[in-house]
Amino acid sequence: MKDKLRIIFMGTPTFAVPILKALLTREDEVVAVVTQPDKPAGRGKRLTPPPVKLVAQEKGVPVFQPAKIKDQEFLETLKKLLPDVIVVAAYGKILPKEVLEIPRFGCINVHASLLPKFRGAAPINWAIIAGEKETGITIMQMDEGMDTGDILLMEKIPILPEDTAGTLHDKLAQLGAKLINEALDRLKEGKLFPQKQPDEGVSYAPMLRKEDGLIDFNKPARELANLIRGLDPWPTAYAYFRGKLVKFFSPEFDERDYGPPGEILGLSQGKLLVGTGKGLLKIGELQLEGKKRITAQEFWRGYRPKPGERFEAQKS
Repeated sequence: MKDKLRIIFMGTPTFAVPILKALLTREDEVVAVVTQPDKPAGRGKRLTPPPVKLVAQEKGVPVFQPAKIKDQEFLETLKKLLPDVIVVAAYGKILPKEVLEIPRFGCINVHASLLPKFRGAAPINWAIIAGEKETGITIMQMDEGMDTGDILLMEKIPILPEDTAGTLHDKLAQLGAKLINEALDRLKEGKLFPQKQPDEGVSYAPMLRKEDGLIDFNKPARELANLIRGLDPWPTAYAYFRGKLVKFFSPEFDERDYGPPGEILGLSQGKLLVGTGKGLLKIGELQLEGKKRITAQEFWRGYRPKPGERFEAQKS
């Protein structure tokens, strides 16, 4: 097929930006971008456009922000655009059958996990929290389920010990951009072959809430280090110190040593040593409520933890 594809792109957050930019470099035509409505953000709660909207406007692509995806007028608009394919990346809503059936090649999703692992809204975070050694991008033919459609393409990348949800997010967004281009090239050549997802190995990655970050120091240090990395930069892992909330960053762990769960045991090689249910958690950076992020050394010097003092799971 030599004709230009008419593409509608649906996406919202920063993850979707490199993918939209990749589509805009193609000789195919991005006829519209669909994204979530502007939302209040920041302390002033000013209405803020999604990152994808800014890119689309900059490139002069029409933008639609329906409050309801099943809105009849919006569905008619989509049909009139005569898309060959709809590309979806972190749009934020499950697409109904009425939308899935509009394009002749259906809807193709860029999902940031190795499906069927980590179906759902927060696959990047949960892969790190679960202690996975690798993750990747799956390009999937969408159906009415949540990330249950046939696999079209997949590529793996390692999760490094120092990766956070933030660093992994950026790598996967770039990989998603590369892979969607490959998928559309194959689609035009008639060389894109769907494969059913396996029935075994299914897991879920539900949307994160702030309270998911509360640290239980009775858990093993390895698990807690994964949690801290998986929740960085949002919603962050936290506990309480002298009645104030404290966030943790840059963790390591040592399974050979131990100490009472939550107890601050000392400073070693620039890391704060904290007891857990199994092993020591080694914290590189902390941020106390209302303060800037500081190193473990700065925390140690500034707060001088007393012997036996500990991080708590609740305000004391």
